Amino acid sequence: MRRRHHFHVDHAGHSVSATVQTGRHPVVEVLVDGKETGHLTTERDRPVILHVELPTDPPMPAEVKATPGPGLPRCVLQVPGGEQYVMSPRPY
Repeated sequence: MRRRHHFHVDHAGHSVSATVQTGRHPVVEVLVDGKETGHLTTERDRPVILHVELPTDPPMPAEVKATPGPGLPRCVLQVPGGEQYVMSPRPY
């Protein structure tokens, strides 16, 4: 059974959102400021890392680590310098 889980965090004045669709082949989508910047299909509950760029001046590379399972999905934004921000679940 497929379910969609939404996550969000604000960083450096930019909005980063992720949607994790669970099921046999989980799908992870990442949006930065409302624009899709990453999309990936994975196998089962394997964690995935999507490389994105925050539109700062100069652009800031970042990664969204999504873990579809087991249990409830989780997402973390990782930025240069080793900082990590847990993305809050959003109920929609």
